[in-house]
Amino acid sequence: MNIVFMGTPEFAVASLDILVKNNYNIVGVVTVPDKPAGRGQQVQMSAVKKYALEKGLRVLQPEKLKSESFIEELKSLKADLQIVVAFRMLPEVVWDMPPLGTYNLHASLLPKYRGAAPINWAVIQGDTKSGVTTFKLKHEIDTGNILFQEETPISETTTAGQLHDTLMSIGAELVLKSVRAIESGNYTLHPQNDGESVHAPKLFKETCRIKWDRDVMAIYNLIRGLSPYPAAYTEFPDKNAQPVSIKIYRALYELKSHTYKPGTVLSDGKNSLKVACINGFIDIQELQLAGKKRMGIAEFLRGFNLPDSFSFF
Repeated sequence: MNIVFMGTPEFAVASLDILVKNNYNIVGVVTVPDKPAGRGQQVQMSAVKKYALEKGLRVLQPEKLKSESFIEELKSLKADLQIVVAFRMLPEVVWDMPPLGTYNLHASLLPKYRGAAPINWAVIQGDTKSGVTTFKLKHEIDTGNILFQEETPISETTTAGQLHDTLMSIGAELVLKSVRAIESGNYTLHPQNDGESVHAPKLFKETCRIKWDRDVMAIYNLIRGLSPYPAAYTEFPDKNAQPVSIKIYRALYELKSHTYKPGTVLSDGKNSLKVACINGFIDIQELQLAGKKRMGIAEFLRGFNLPDSFSFF
């Protein structure tokens, strides 16, 4: 069985790796073009391309998925099946090409969290479970008939980064299970219930801003749901009344009635920095000032002179 694999980030590498290790014939790997990244804007290749080159796999990097040259090259690979993990939205001419279809691994229990950021939103919403789904692609994004699903619990302390790593691992196993089932022809597809769908939109800067006049648990879940990337952030005024941005990576919460205005900062100047919000306090454990390294709260308080009294915006 000839397989074309499509993917970009580290999350997709685990699925490609498990297929390679199980001796499946990967006739081509489709990923994004190389592009400048980081402070130095040096041209970098995707994690999937790095892996594919290490394994001697053929790599395709189309600028446009509808271009005639790419379509012809893809056809020449004569794939029986296409597997997609964390890639771009495909045009019908691409996903409808192989006789066995194109299957996608999505990092949620569909139809919940269709969209660009399913891992983050599951944590932000305070869910107690997540999972992965393999489904057959069709026109509308993340709506195809389901092949398999696998659940995993989300604890009260799980971050988006930790859930990402868990889903990456069980997702790879599910891809292998899916390919084996498709190869044998012994499987059944199940339609999604659109009435149970939940959207997981792309994360923008405003999504990541902490609004301190919200409930303490909503803020706590936002922080862990955006950690380590892109990270929840807040701002406070410097001595010139200019906003200073702080990313918060790790925090604890305290449920407690109080009379402080939301955003009020309480600190002993040594080991503790708490912020008042509705129904309690957020106890910041790890943060990063703009232009500085990520650090624990004790290190931050040693090196940064806080005003005697201030609030986060």
